[in-house]
Amino acid sequence: MMNFSAFLADTYALTLFAFFLITLIYLVIYYTLFHFKVGRSHSKTPKNEKIESDDEKKLPSISIVMVAHNDASWLRDNLVYLLEQDYPDFEVVVVDYLSQDDTPFVLQVCGENYHNLKVIPFKEDINLSQSKKFPLSIGIKSAQNNIIFLADPDCIPTNFLWLRGMAKAYDNPETQIVLGYCGLKDAKGLFGLLQHYDNLEYSASYIGATLLRRPYTGSGRNLSYKRDFFFERGAFISHYDIAEGADDMFVYQNANSHNTAVALEPEAFMVAEAKQSFSAWHELRYSRMATRGRHHFWQRLNGDLRPAAVVLFYASMALLLVNATFPWQILLAIVVAKLAWQIVSFSRLTRRFGGKGAEFLAPFFEIYFVFANTILALTPLRSNRRFKFNN
Repeated sequence: MMNFSAFLADTYALTLFAFFLITLIYLVIYYTLFHFKVGRSHSKTPKNEKIESDDEKKLPSISIVMVAHNDASWLRDNLVYLLEQDYPDFEVVVVDYLSQDDTPFVLQVCGENYHNLKVIPFKEDINLSQSKKFPLSIGIKSAQNNIIFLADPDCIPTNFLWLRGMAKAYDNPETQIVLGYCGLKDAKGLFGLLQHYDNLEYSASYIGATLLRRPYTGSGRNLSYKRDFFFERGAFISHYDIAEGADDMFVYQNANSHNTAVALEPEAFMVAEAKQSFSAWHELRYSRMATRGRHHFWQRLNGDLRPAAVVLFYASMALLLVNATFPWQILLAIVVAKLAWQIVSFSRLTRRFGGKGAEFLAPFFEIYFVFANTILALTPLRSNRRFKFNN
């Protein structure tokens, strides 16, 4: 029989156990709400039911807006996935910003074959902010339809029903912003699993927050909002001075529980090429982190709670083991149960969104990102750097 008398008489050990228990509860709740719940969230349309046809419902007119910069190769191979969407009324607006490769020629050929392609060429560099925000704003202003879908020249829809899947989220007349999911392809090996984990964790954070009616950000790789709402809320003017944040800052400043929805139809997913080098992936993560300083204090604090909980959980566990007054068998059983639930809950994400295999390494990746993201957050922001359009 285990003896708890020494533990109960040890104030230091009781304090450690309190930290251990509180952080354990917090992490289990987090895994449940942001991994398990997001992974098991079902679309509104049953799997065996076809998305509503044009005869059943009047689908809204849509404009897809993209900024291209020396993206001839991608446009040549993938623009067709946007131009040939199975949707009754839409256009694709491509802002060709200062391209020096074959991008103008590729767009010209595509324009001769697709009447729904609109090209806006820029020959002079008049982008004072040196960011994607100015040409993107011009593209949105030039769009003829009120519902805008953003696309990046490094990701494509997973099928030709993408517009239908995303448009269903506008069924609620109050909806002004729709957040979508973009997965990864060709992510192989340990580095690939690391990218899958990072992408799933980031996506689950904003999808989960929106399902909890607390939206705060989104990904420009699969994002939609209404054109009149965009300009009524000042577009990107309040954060033109930073290169990043064309997606994050607008959603952060304008999304709320009433006007924001998530498109969880499998048809609504996008997919992007995984980064082939650590430096390119680091640049992507840096861009995501760059706007963090513009968030409110409570939002930043909320983002810091989980890494703090991870550190306190493992630190208090180690100190309890060293202290040796609390039975190590029970401590070990609790830790194993926590890790098991973490893997099970994350497996819900991988089954729904892809990236299978990352769930088994989730406990190790979680610890890795505590340190990696801390270092990234402490990296000085290079506010004067030129933005890479397709990061």
